[in-house]
Amino acid sequence: MQIHDDWTGLPASARGATVAMGNFDGVHLGHRAVIDAARAAVPDAPLGVMTFEPHPRQFFAERAGRTDAPTFRLMNAEARANRLARLGVAHLYQLPFGAVLAGLSPEAFAREVLVDGLGVAHVTVGQDFQFGKDRAGDAAMLETLGQKMGFGVTVAPLVSDADGRDFSSTAIRTALREGRMDDAERMLGHWHRFEGEVLHGEKRGRELGWRTANLSVDGLHLPRLGVYAVLVDILTGPDKGAYRGVASLGVRPMFGKNTPNLEAHLFDFSGDLYGQHLSVALVKFLRDEKAFNSLDALTDQIAKDAAEARAVLSAR
Repeated sequence: MQIHDDWTGLPASARGATVAMGNFDGVHLGHRAVIDAARAAVPDAPLGVMTFEPHPRQFFAERAGRTDAPTFRLMNAEARANRLARLGVAHLYQLPFGAVLAGLSPEAFAREVLVDGLGVAHVTVGQDFQFGKDRAGDAAMLETLGQKMGFGVTVAPLVSDADGRDFSSTAIRTALREGRMDDAERMLGHWHRFEGEVLHGEKRGRELGWRTANLSVDGLHLPRLGVYAVLVDILTGPDKGAYRGVASLGVRPMFGKNTPNLEAHLFDFSGDLYGQHLSVALVKFLRDEKAFNSLDALTDQIAKDAAEARAVLSAR
């Protein structure tokens, strides 16, 4: 998959795609319906996805000086790109969202970005899609602009579960916050993951006999804090592959920390992961985070957590 960080100066191979548009935070089943509609609209055209970085909601919060705005993103840009690549997307147009894009009227966006920039063959959006300055454009307006400017438009209906509830990022955030990983997986179509580079920590896990890989969760919506059974993909380096493990998501209360991070222990693995990129899937919530009276009590609990995680993952 090729990633393009602007809508101008694109190579000829990146123009003329059938493009799904949206934020695609989480790349849940509703998003996949929009992408599948793009794939079906012009089967001979390259499949593209247009999204924005940073998320427009983040941009407007920062511009308004809302430093206390709650984190909401389900994925960082790396995780989103990896998921879209798995879906067969050939071109990811990850457009820089700032004052320029925010100031374009719907018609200017269609002309300058879609037609002059990407030269789109077809565009698909969700039924609730809005675009342009002050979110003045909607799916119906995009259809009208497409007819005027010479590109096709497909509006994909919202995707619902068996009870008629729409799959949405809001519903997924709620499930994650409550530790309902199976429900989140059902709406996402995949396990919720954290992805990124393994960072240097305080090496405390090594001292306790449980080596861990540390990932930043900065800027992301946090699931319920605690311990999880996890599936881990090492994405780079000599040890690339799939592993099982146990992970702690939290602020490490026993050691007086207050910045959340993810610490994952990979079963039956002893390599050096610093600087490598991992994808950690939260499969099952095991217990809440808590402080212990001693390091011995902590290590005993870690052993119990690891045994439970192995049992959970072996049964799946």
